[in-house]
Amino acid sequence: MADTIAAISSAIGEAGIGIVRMSGNESLFIANKIFVGKKIERLTDANNRQLTYGHIVNPEDNSIVDEVLIVYMKSPHTYTREDIVEIDCHGGAIAVKKVLELLLKNGARLAEPGEFTKRAFLNGRLDLSQAEAVIDLIRAKTDKSYEASLSQLEGNLSLKIDDIQEILLEILAHIEVSIDFPEEDIEEVTYDELEDKAKVVLHMIDELISTADKGKILRDGLNTVILGKPNVGKSSLLNAILRENRAIVTDVPGTTRDIIEEYVNIEGIPLKIVDTAGIRDTEDLVEKIGVDRAKEVVEDADLIIAIFDASSELTKEDQQIIELVKEKKSIVLLNKTDLPNVYDSEYLSNILNGKEVINTSISKGEGIDILEKTIVDMFYGGRVKVKGEVLVTNVRHKNQLEKARKNIIDAIDGLNSCIPLDCIEVDIKNCWTNIGEISGDTVSEDILDKIFSEFCIGK
Repeated sequence: MADTIAAISSAIGEAGIGIVRMSGNESLFIANKIFVGKKIERLTDANNRQLTYGHIVNPEDNSIVDEVLIVYMKSPHTYTREDIVEIDCHGGAIAVKKVLELLLKNGARLAEPGEFTKRAFLNGRLDLSQAEAVIDLIRAKTDKSYEASLSQLEGNLSLKIDDIQEILLEILAHIEVSIDFPEEDIEEVTYDELEDKAKVVLHMIDELISTADKGKILRDGLNTVILGKPNVGKSSLLNAILRENRAIVTDVPGTTRDIIEEYVNIEGIPLKIVDTAGIRDTEDLVEKIGVDRAKEVVEDADLIIAIFDASSELTKEDQQIIELVKEKKSIVLLNKTDLPNVYDSEYLSNILNGKEVINTSISKGEGIDILEKTIVDMFYGGRVKVKGEVLVTNVRHKNQLEKARKNIIDAIDGLNSCIPLDCIEVDIKNCWTNIGEISGDTVSEDILDKIFSEFCIGK
């Protein structure tokens, strides 16, 4: 990695400042070509980590490009553990773009997505799980998801992985001694003792896997679909939860013809709420496509909020919805309870195999607080705690843990059957390899490229 990389690290758009970042051995040399200070001639004369005021100039004609603050940070005490220069320009697309172009003309190359963080990983500044936490931190949608990402960035998951790997290495060491030196007078490790250690590993892996569902929700949001026949109150519910008029609400059935997606924060839980077209038979081609898409998104939903109209008889459209949600994780709302009711919540609950039904009058704001509390109770037992917890928030991490779990179970089964230790060794090594892919100890270059390609350029 002898080359020096550069990129815009702030979001493009109007802002007070824009940041251009450069990392690599030539950072200071390149910066000196285009920076002229007010009190010092070149950045070389500035103190390490001290902001310096001056101008970026085009060395071809000495024209001023922007008025800036610039800082040089000497390796290894930097984000990438390489020399870094950061330039604070005026905000806006033009200034940062012109500064970046000058850096590229004078010896830097444009950074690939996530390359700064990839260098931090390759140079030992972060392990892979911490590096992945960086992008989660940037994308966090609630305080709770931010806390979970920050915990991973600080290395709390890495410590758990290290503990598991340490026990696996102990098991491997005992096995290899028994295999390599059978003639030596060494106390033989019994199969029972090895099995006890393997069961400890299994328990630790299971504990991490058990947090994955909660972690996924905090990272990606709870995929929540609002379902109901036309004019039942779906769009009104979306607006009530968002506390804004996001969806069009009219008395005309079929107003919502497509999928509307919005994120909302309920006590730290990010909900990706999907408002769907009303379920009904229709000759309108556009509306029909919307209805078909509504049925499709139900299959991928973590939670369905099904709404029924207490002021009108159950229709065949309602029956379709009942069949869709009977076996799904769902919350049922009986809406328009402020109007004369045709049926009550007990009747609806019986049809839905005993599911709890919440009475609402969405137009009057009644029952929304009960709905939100029910969501928290359903997924977190009424309390969303993140601080102090180690959560698996990444699908890749969960997949590796599940592979490792299978490996350690195979090893335990082999120990129970007293198969040769060299066969057990294969399962333990596979377990160690799969666990190591979480922290990056055993990860392949292809996986690294895939992970960092999801980052934004400049991070």
